[in-house]
Amino acid sequence: MKLVRLTERLWYYPYEFDRDRPNLGYIKGDNWSLAVDAGHSASHTEEFYKALEEEGLPLPSLTVLTHWHWDHTFGMHAVNGLCIANSKTNQHLIEYRDRIAKEGPEWFIKSHETIEKEYADNSNVIVVPADIVFDGELLLDAGNCPIRIFQTESPHTDDCTLVHVINERLCFIGDANGGVFPSGEKDKGLCESLVKTLSSIDVDRFLEGHWTPDTLQGIVDDLMDFGD
Repeated sequence: MKLVRLTERLWYYPYEFDRDRPNLGYIKGDNWSLAVDAGHSASHTEEFYKALEEEGLPLPSLTVLTHWHWDHTFGMHAVNGLCIANSKTNQHLIEYRDRIAKEGPEWFIKSHETIEKEYADNSNVIVVPADIVFDGELLLDAGNCPIRIFQTESPHTDDCTLVHVINERLCFIGDANGGVFPSGEKDKGLCESLVKTLSSIDVDRFLEGHWTPDTLQGIVDDLMDFGD
C-alpha cells in the first residue's frame, strides 16, 4: 500500500477494512515530523514506515494518539521517537496493559474477528503507555508547521484528541465522529458538542480514522445521522 499525499506537508497511509486498520497520518515540518496514530500492531507500524522510506520521508520524531483503541495504539512499542497522548488515553492504555499482563492476551485477540486477523501470525500483543502526557491542548511547531493538538468531547470514546495542522487547513479527527464500539450507538448531546467543536476549526478538510478526507458538511451529516 502506498502513501496518499494531501498537501506539501501532509500524507496518510490508507485504512484497511479487513483488519480494521485506521489511516495513519504524517506531518512533515522543516525540523521534524509527526505521525498521527501508532497503528494496530508492530506489523502495521512497520508497513507505514516502509511506505515513508519509499517516498524518501524521515521517520516521525513524535506520534500523537487520537484515542486509546487498539487499532490506533497497539503499535506504539514499535514507533520511532516518542508518543504523545492525553491523560485519559494514557490511563486506558495502562489498564489494558495491566489486564493483558494479568490474564494473557487470548481474551483480547478473540474479542473481535479483525483483531484475530491482525494477530494471525501469533505476534505478541504489547501495550505501552505514552512518553508525553497532556491535558487540554498542546501547540507544537515542527518547523514552519504549527500543529494544535487538543481534546474534545465525542460520541466514540471519552478520550478523543484532534490534530489541527493549521497552515495546511486540515484536521485529523481519528474516530471522534463514530459511535461507541461495537454497537455504533451515538449520544446526541455528544454529537452536537463535537459538531460545535469541528465547526470552530478553520480547515478545508477533515481526515477521519477509517475513511477518506471529507468536508465539514460531510462529517456533520454522517455524525448527525441517527437512522430515524
